Amino acid sequence: MPKTKLRLKVPDPLELKKAPIHSWARDDRPREKLDDKGSHTLSTAELLAILIGSGTRNSSAVNIAKAIMDYCKNEASILGQLSLRDFMKFKGVGLAKAAQLAAALELSRRMQISPYPGPVSVTNYADVIRQLRGFVKDHHQEVCLILFVNQRNVITHYEEIGKGTMTSCLIDVRIVIRKALERHALGIILCHNHPSGTPAPSQADIEITQKLKEAASTMDIRVLDHLIICKNDCFSFAERGLLR
Repeated sequence: MPKTKLRLKVPDPLELKKAPIHSWARDDRPREKLDDKGSHTLSTAELLAILIGSGTRNSSAVNIAKAIMDYCKNEASILGQLSLRDFMKFKGVGLAKAAQLAAALELSRRMQISPYPGPVSVTNYADVIRQLRGFVKDHHQEVCLILFVNQRNVITHYEEIGKGTMTSCLIDVRIVIRKALERHALGIILCHNHPSGTPAPSQADIEITQKLKEAASTMDIRVLDHLIICKNDCFSFAERGLLR
């Protein structure tokens, strides 16, 4: 009796991509890989897949994540610029999943500005600027922050006080002063970004700085600086002698 040859079917890569993640080998599953080897071993797409959670009938969470990263040219900096609506453009990402992704990115930005175990002295401006850049670098629009400084010249708190367009950010001087008084701050540092990449102040930047300085002085609060942060550059009003 002739022996029957055992024929092995080579899996179709496209079929493997469509298979649900729970059917994959343990080493290929993002959650199990994170548990076994640590988060640092996962690719950005695999980390995204964990946040996405589940895929669709024809696409796993990993493939959705890879599609997002392909759109971002595999650059985490571009990923950080995606909005809630941007994520929802991808099939399989509804409002709930998009909200999880957007929230995770926002938490990452906030953690970059406050990684310190304690307050930060304003004498270490290089450190302050580096952390501020981490917070504002991914925004498409201008974002304004106020840093509150106590009598020991230490930054005790920061707060976002305004968002604007690609070219401007409006702030309410009264709100800034009120928040400074609530924080018992004796000094404040205004900071905002220029998405254009050019840190030179506009006339509006100069005018709002002067207006804030005059209003703060009536409450014995000093405006220590106004920092304009870009991805690779920074402009300091104090350094340029514009706060005298």
